[in-house]
Amino acid sequence: MACRISELVIDAADPERLAAFWSDVLGYVELEREDDGSIAIGPADAGFGGPQPVIVFGPTSAPRTGKLRLHIDVSATDRDQDAELERLLGLGARPADVGQAGTESWHVLADPEGNEFCLLRARIAPV
Repeated sequence: MACRISELVIDAADPERLAAFWSDVLGYVELEREDDGSIAIGPADAGFGGPQPVIVFGPTSAPRTGKLRLHIDVSATDRDQDAELERLLGLGARPADVGQAGTESWHVLADPEGNEFCLLRARIAPV
Protein backbone atom coordinates (compact mmCIF):
# COMPACT_ATOMS: atom_id res chain seq x y z
CA MET A 1 0.00 0.00 0.00
CA ALA A 2 1.23 3.49 -0.79
CA CYS A 3 0.55 6.88 0.74
CA ARG A 4 -1.37 9.66 -0.93
CA ILE A 5 -1.43 13.36 -0.24
CA SER A 6 -4.28 14.18 2.12
CA GLU A 7 -3.39 17.77 3.07
CA LEU A 8 -1.19 20.56 1.85
CA VAL A 9 -0.22 23.01 4.58
CA ILE A 10 0.75 26.51 3.47
CA ASP A 11 2.03 29.30 5.70
CA ALA A 12 0.07 32.49 5.17
CA ALA A 13 0.32 36.07 6.40
CA ASP A 14 -3.46 36.28 5.87
CA PRO A 15 -5.04 32.80 5.97
CA GLU A 16 -8.53 34.25 5.42
CA ARG A 17 -7.50 35.94 2.16
CA LEU A 18 -5.64 32.92 0.78
CA ALA A 19 -8.40 30.51 1.80
CA ALA A 20 -10.95 32.67 -0.05
CA PHE A 21 -8.73 32.97 -3.15
CA TRP A 22 -7.91 29.27 -3.41
CA SER A 23 -11.52 28.29 -2.64
CA ASP A 24 -12.58 30.35 -5.66
CA VAL A 25 -9.79 28.91 -7.83
CA LEU A 26 -10.52 25.29 -6.95
CA GLY A 27 -14.24 25.36 -6.19
CA TYR A 28 -13.48 24.40 -2.58
CA VAL A 29 -15.32 25.44 0.57
CA GLU A 30 -14.12 26.22 4.05
CA LEU A 31 -14.08 23.01 6.06
CA GLU A 32 -12.67 24.05 9.40
CA ARG A 33 -11.13 26.88 11.44
CA GLU A 34 -8.70 26.21 14.25
CA ASP A 35 -8.11 28.34 17.34
CA ASP A 36 -4.63 29.22 16.05
CA GLY A 37 -6.16 30.93 12.99
CA SER A 38 -5.60 28.06 10.54
CA ILE A 39 -8.27 27.59 7.90
CA ALA A 40 -8.82 24.30 6.05
CA ILE A 41 -10.50 24.24 2.64
CA GLY A 42 -11.52 21.30 0.49
CA PRO A 43 -14.17 19.82 -1.75
CA ALA A 44 -17.66 20.34 -0.33
CA ASP A 45 -18.82 16.80 -0.95
CA ALA A 46 -15.70 14.94 0.20
CA GLY A 47 -13.75 16.92 2.78
CA PHE A 48 -10.75 15.29 4.41
CA GLY A 49 -9.84 11.90 3.03
CA GLY A 50 -11.52 12.41 -0.33
CA PRO A 51 -9.81 12.06 -3.71
CA GLN A 52 -8.48 15.64 -3.63
CA PRO A 53 -6.22 17.00 -0.88
CA VAL A 54 -7.43 19.48 1.70
CA ILE A 55 -5.41 22.71 1.88
CA VAL A 56 -4.68 24.23 5.28
CA PHE A 57 -3.54 27.85 5.52
CA GLY A 58 -1.67 28.39 8.77
CA PRO A 59 -0.91 31.87 10.06
CA THR A 60 2.68 33.06 10.16
CA SER A 61 4.37 36.37 10.70
CA ALA A 62 7.65 35.17 9.21
CA PRO A 63 8.43 36.82 5.87
CA ARG A 64 8.86 34.64 2.82
CA THR A 65 12.42 34.59 1.58
CA GLY A 66 13.51 33.25 -1.79
CA LYS A 67 11.84 31.05 -4.35
CA LEU A 68 9.35 28.45 -3.18
CA ARG A 69 10.65 24.90 -3.27
CA LEU A 70 7.19 23.56 -4.10
CA HIS A 71 4.45 25.09 -6.20
CA ILE A 72 0.98 24.11 -7.30
CA ASP A 73 -0.01 23.42 -10.92
CA VAL A 74 -3.66 23.80 -11.87
CA SER A 75 -5.58 22.78 -14.98
CA ALA A 76 -8.98 23.98 -16.13
CA THR A 77 -11.83 21.48 -16.07
CA ASP A 78 -14.54 23.26 -18.04
CA ARG A 79 -12.92 25.87 -20.29
CA ASP A 80 -9.82 26.43 -22.34
CA GLN A 81 -6.60 27.83 -20.92
CA ASP A 82 -7.18 31.40 -22.13
CA ALA A 83 -10.61 31.59 -20.53
CA GLU A 84 -9.28 30.10 -17.29
CA LEU A 85 -6.39 32.57 -17.27
CA GLU A 86 -8.86 35.45 -17.46
CA ARG A 87 -10.91 33.94 -14.64
CA LEU A 88 -7.84 33.52 -12.41
CA LEU A 89 -6.65 37.06 -13.10
CA GLY A 90 -10.13 38.29 -12.21
CA LEU A 91 -9.91 36.44 -8.88
CA GLY A 92 -6.69 38.25 -7.98
CA ALA A 93 -3.91 36.15 -9.48
CA ARG A 94 -1.20 38.07 -11.23
CA PRO A 95 1.48 37.11 -13.77
CA ALA A 96 4.79 36.08 -12.19
CA ASP A 97 8.27 35.94 -13.65
CA VAL A 98 10.39 33.05 -12.44
CA GLY A 99 12.76 33.14 -15.38
CA GLN A 100 10.57 31.47 -17.97
CA ALA A 101 11.51 31.89 -21.65
CA GLY A 102 8.07 33.01 -22.80
CA THR A 103 7.52 30.02 -25.06
CA GLU A 104 6.11 27.73 -22.37
CA SER A 105 2.70 26.13 -22.77
CA TRP A 106 1.79 27.19 -19.22
CA HIS A 107 1.28 30.50 -17.45
CA VAL A 108 3.17 31.31 -14.26
CA LEU A 109 0.97 33.22 -11.83
CA ALA A 110 1.11 34.32 -8.21
CA ASP A 111 -1.64 34.20 -5.60
CA PRO A 112 -2.42 37.26 -3.45
CA GLU A 113 0.60 36.57 -1.20
CA GLY A 114 2.99 36.04 -4.09
CA ASN A 115 3.08 32.22 -4.03
CA GLU A 116 3.78 31.07 -7.57
CA PHE A 117 1.57 28.53 -9.31
CA CYS A 118 1.19 27.44 -12.91
CA LEU A 119 -1.88 27.20 -15.10
CA LEU A 120 -1.28 24.29 -17.46
CA ARG A 121 -2.65 24.08 -20.98
CA ALA A 122 -4.28 20.65 -20.65
CA ARG A 123 -7.92 20.53 -19.61
CA ILE A 124 -8.67 17.71 -17.21
CA ALA A 125 -11.88 16.05 -16.09
CA PRO A 126 -13.36 17.23 -12.80
CA VAL A 127 -13.20 14.78 -9.88
